[in-house]
Amino acid sequence: MKKLKIFLASIGPGIILIGYNIGTGSITTMASSGASFGMELMWPLLLSCIFTYFLIVTFGRYTAITGNTILFSLKQSFGKPITIFVLISLLISEWVSCMGVMGIVTEIVQEWSKPFFADSSGINPVLSALVFGALLYYLFWQGKHNFFEKILTIFVTIMGVSFIATMFMVIPAPEEMLRGLIPRIPENTEKLLLIASMVGTTMGAILYVVRSILVQEKGWKANDKKLEKRDALFSSIMMFVLSVAIMASAAGTLYPAGLKVENAIDMVKLMEPIAGRFAISIFVAGIVSAGLSSLFPIILLAPWLFADYNNKPRNMKSSQSRLLVLLGVFFGLAVPVFGGRPVFVMIISQSLAIIVTPLVLTLMLVLVNRLAKTSNYPVTKWWNLFMGLIIFFTIAMAVAGIFGIVGSF
Repeated sequence: MKKLKIFLASIGPGIILIGYNIGTGSITTMASSGASFGMELMWPLLLSCIFTYFLIVTFGRYTAITGNTILFSLKQSFGKPITIFVLISLLISEWVSCMGVMGIVTEIVQEWSKPFFADSSGINPVLSALVFGALLYYLFWQGKHNFFEKILTIFVTIMGVSFIATMFMVIPAPEEMLRGLIPRIPENTEKLLLIASMVGTTMGAILYVVRSILVQEKGWKANDKKLEKRDALFSSIMMFVLSVAIMASAAGTLYPAGLKVENAIDMVKLMEPIAGRFAISIFVAGIVSAGLSSLFPIILLAPWLFADYNNKPRNMKSSQSRLLVLLGVFFGLAVPVFGGRPVFVMIISQSLAIIVTPLVLTLMLVLVNRLAKTSNYPVTKWWNLFMGLIIFFTIAMAVAGIFGIVGSF
């Protein structure tokens, strides 16, 4: 038990990234992909997870060596205007995502709970949004960073067990999964949008900015390279496994029946008659845990980013931090209170998230090469080539996202 606690403490930043990464945005995208195309789009997911591992290590190592977080480093090296643009882009993307996340979670809870009500109305989305929002704010108010890690560990564990268990109940044929690893050129805008959204939710710039903050919070230094790599590897592998589990759950049930995920409740309504009440209940538990595990770091994001930009300690007990977190909670109430199409909002927001990523990665390429000239941070031509390949990939995905969004209208 003691060794397990030590291991979990050593991968705390990775667990937070998993919780952040595998939210309802990932669920929506992976379920939509699995329902529409089976396991055909596994290859962009695998690529993005490989690239994510490389980038998690890069951003974490930079902060471990310099002691500086990324936004502050960007402000120092490139000035305030471009850094403020990145900061605002990240905040808008995440706050929009917050609306979609809560909307999806509350709709699914309502759909799942309908059999328990005489009039089949289910739990009112506004009521469940208020309960979830109050719970998240209470957890934030009570805790410090170590406490946040423990809460995310609970959410991520429930989510992981739920999705993997569901996958094994309805798993598609192994040969179909292997075929999904073969790259294919997308032939329609729906695939383009899904691929861009898939990459956006896995490789969004916010993930690497948050990684930098977590490494500084953990106090890792240059000699903690082995520990940081292990943490990054665990995080990237689990992102891939959980995403595949969600895709396979839809591919094993909805795809053979020719059913598609158009709304949040489709994931429950369509899968339940095929997978059964027990399997869908486990899947719903995973969705709720995924939603809460991504909402929690999202509402913490604003004070983290402002502290990063100003190079100040992250005082989560300050009045400013508490107001910013409360604002994030209020954003989560938008869709349950005013209505909307949360699945479409999530897919669009994940596609938009990838658009700012090439800029952040290009600036990071410059920062690392500058650091290599002044510090013990060797950078090989192969590192630069691989980083260039990743930037090209994210640009291609950003273009795919734009064409997919235009095509969807």
